[in-house]
Amino acid sequence: MSLKTQLEADLKQAMLQKNETVRDTLRLLLSEFKRLEIQEGQTLTPQIEQDVLLKAVKQRQQSIAEFDKAARMDLSQKEREEMDVIQRYLPKQLSEEETRRLVMELITELQVASKKDIGMLMKPLMAKYKGQIDGKLVQKIAGELLP
Repeated sequence: MSLKTQLEADLKQAMLQKNETVRDTLRLLLSEFKRLEIQEGQTLTPQIEQDVLLKAVKQRQQSIAEFDKAARMDLSQKEREEMDVIQRYLPKQLSEEETRRLVMELITELQVASKKDIGMLMKPLMAKYKGQIDGKLVQKIAGELLP
């Protein structure tokens, strides 16, 4: 079953259960899929679907940071709830502990010696664990581990 089909089925369930947050979030995702198909002429692949979800999560994270800065906890909470809905459809995120282990292994493997070479770590790690690993966390850990 494709992600789009799964989202459509879950949308119907959310409508029956009158769950507005899930309903509205899934509608936004499905409308983005439709936009890509119609306007961009793209055929939806699992990779494109995942990219849409990752972009939506990133947008929510940015909004949460801005709303928290402006002390708008009501809007911040709404964005958090939407982000939780979206993350249900993404691969499980690696924990900080797992991320730290992967970064340490890659530092040793690639023989990275300084902070200015963090890009050498980022590219292969982000490509291999796309959607499962947080780039900011990788940068933070690499910054701590490298001189």
